[in-house]
Amino acid sequence: MLLNLKRPLAFFDLETTGVNVSSDRIVEISILKAMPDGTEQVKTLRINPEMPIPLTSSLIHGIYDEDVKDAPTFKEVGDEIAAFLADTDLAGYNSNKFDIPVLMEEFLRAGIEFDIENRHLVDVQNIFHQMEQRTLKAAYQFYCNKVLVNAHSAEADVRATYEVLLGQLAKYDGVEWEDKQGNVLVPVKNDVLALHQFTNLNRPVDFAGRIVFDEHGVEVFGFGKHKGKSVEEIFRQEPSYYSWMMQGDFPLYTKRCIEKIWARGRNKASTQGAKAAVQVEIKETVKTEIKISRNPIGNSEEKRKGNKPPHYREERKEKKGGPITDDMLKSLQDKFKK
Repeated sequence: MLLNLKRPLAFFDLETTGVNVSSDRIVEISILKAMPDGTEQVKTLRINPEMPIPLTSSLIHGIYDEDVKDAPTFKEVGDEIAAFLADTDLAGYNSNKFDIPVLMEEFLRAGIEFDIENRHLVDVQNIFHQMEQRTLKAAYQFYCNKVLVNAHSAEADVRATYEVLLGQLAKYDGVEWEDKQGNVLVPVKNDVLALHQFTNLNRPVDFAGRIVFDEHGVEVFGFGKHKGKSVEEIFRQEPSYYSWMMQGDFPLYTKRCIEKIWARGRNKASTQGAKAAVQVEIKETVKTEIKISRNPIGNSEEKRKGNKPPHYREERKEKKGGPITDDMLKSLQDKFKK
């Protein structure tokens, strides 16, 4: 089908350092410009974001710091992009909420004029969501081929939800699905653990998404200036951030989660401090015992003559210049335990 166009329609997509519209940067932009005569023009550019690309983002789009270290910055190619988009309407998938706002932020940072007011904006995702509604009523019709009666009645809704799950298990039995890393799975199974894993792909810690698990199972921030960074590490470096969150307008469960992370970090710091103190004490004790062994109290005659007792000379041969060894530390540790 040929699009009915009065002027070019530019479909574009961005790969970025993250999903924070105000602070994250573009690392790649691809534009397909559909012309009124049916022809197409394509432009794809890698861009140096002038900031590190978080590993969590690189694992999704496959672009790493090394890939863009020699690429131009947005300021250097912004005029080229603006010229390519001149006199076009804009289209994308979730573009109204993400791609267009991020692109406008980049133009503003670069000081490049880009008029958005007189363009038509087509968000393909909105067509999908509005035509294929995501309500329970629509799901009940789609999976169960039934009309939901008494919608928004708690009992009717909960029974419909149960039936929808049964319908999903039947519909997607053995159906393959590809994740963002390109792994092909069969995720919808008649198994609660498998369903739990598939329906919690974002792995939130606090349900609100303020704290999430990264790919290594570490709790990281899901928002703000520390997004993607370890919560425990930030709290250690910047305790005031913990206080700000506890006093801020965050859900109570979020606060409960960060309290646990804070307490765990404090406990680790305390334990590490205690271990360090014990090591210092052990080393000092070893030094003292060696010093004593090098200066034993001999009999008065030996002392008067200034002679060293024979056993001192033997020990001196053994201990002179000898380093503090792991065996020494273990011996003292065993002694302290008794």
